Amino acid sequence: MQILTLNSGSSSLKFALYAQDDPGAGERLTLSGAIERIGLRESRAHARDAAGKTLLDAQPDAQNHEAAVRWLLGWLRATPALQEIAGVGHRIVHGGADYFAPQRITPALRDALTQLIPFAPEHLPAELAAIAETQAAYPSLPQIACFDTAFHHDKPRVAQLYGLPWELTQAGILRYGFHGLSYEYALAELARLAGEEVAAGRVVIAHLGNGASMAAISGGRSRDCTMGFSPLSGLVMSTRTGSVDPGALLYLLEEQRMTPAALRTLVSEQSGLLGVSGVSPDMRDLLAAEAQGDERALLAIELFCYEAKKAFGGLVAVLGGLDTLVFTGGIGEHAASIRQRICTGLEAFGVALDAQRNDAHAPVISSDASHATVRVIPTNEELMIARHTFRILRARDSDSA
Repeated sequence: MQILTLNSGSSSLKFALYAQDDPGAGERLTLSGAIERIGLRESRAHARDAAGKTLLDAQPDAQNHEAAVRWLLGWLRATPALQEIAGVGHRIVHGGADYFAPQRITPALRDALTQLIPFAPEHLPAELAAIAETQAAYPSLPQIACFDTAFHHDKPRVAQLYGLPWELTQAGILRYGFHGLSYEYALAELARLAGEEVAAGRVVIAHLGNGASMAAISGGRSRDCTMGFSPLSGLVMSTRTGSVDPGALLYLLEEQRMTPAALRTLVSEQSGLLGVSGVSPDMRDLLAAEAQGDERALLAIELFCYEAKKAFGGLVAVLGGLDTLVFTGGIGEHAASIRQRICTGLEAFGVALDAQRNDAHAPVISSDASHATVRVIPTNEELMIARHTFRILRARDSDSA
């Protein structure tokens, strides 16, 4: 059995093909790739097979997500691979209060997700477009929704609440938490690498990338997450503000006469590392600019690390201590200096890095004297989507047997 995974971002589409020979076998990657810079003339599509051989390097017609998915399906259709696909798994960033388990996409679910667009307007439209294009091309192909909020669904009730009137809480204004597929994968890898007992301990996972968040986990369950109602909140990110005093946003609306649309663009596309530095939203660019003496690049890096350090302290307090700290995501996996800056000063929490291990991006980067183990675990949201999709499709086959 082979399935296609689609991970739609605000301006990108990651995809992968996975095969599974039987229910007890592991998932086997066939190919993976992405269409990037969707909506721009410089859109690029690339893909490699499991051995790293380049299969695709092209400039697609991708003026929007519908066109990007249509182009991708056309490219796959030209190969024998698509003929073998048994289903498609989608990352859905927001399931609201009612959807928190991977499930087959039905017309009713699509309608419900459409109603949730105001909860995640930068993500859900693209994800729904991917579903619609796949449905149009292959009406009988099962599609599975894998919700990024699901991992945090059963966190303590108090960690879900805002200090708002109860009727607004009942209307769904809650701290949902995101990056759940990444956290789920990293926790499963932690169990594989270090054992179930370690994964059931007091764990903080830092998913640091274009979007960034941190989560407190114990007993294998989410206890809190820095992201709340939307993926805009929490840590400073590449172009997103992270958490901002509501009074500042009211000031922009009322005194600066900023429109809601302009404010949305400000907090989601023009802020974060890009807004503070004025240089780039990419941490690699900022580190290079810092090396050249750019003070605003340095300030953006310092703010990113400072906010992560503050959040870490709060999450450890929620857990009542720390056994394991995991770094994942593009920055978390590849930026040794960022990991070092975040961990410096955390000795009181039992965190001590080994500089050589950290610089080498070793699987374990803490020193032998560190009370808490610090690890680097590459994330793989697409594989997590594949696992859920295989499970649901095989359950369906078993029920119909």
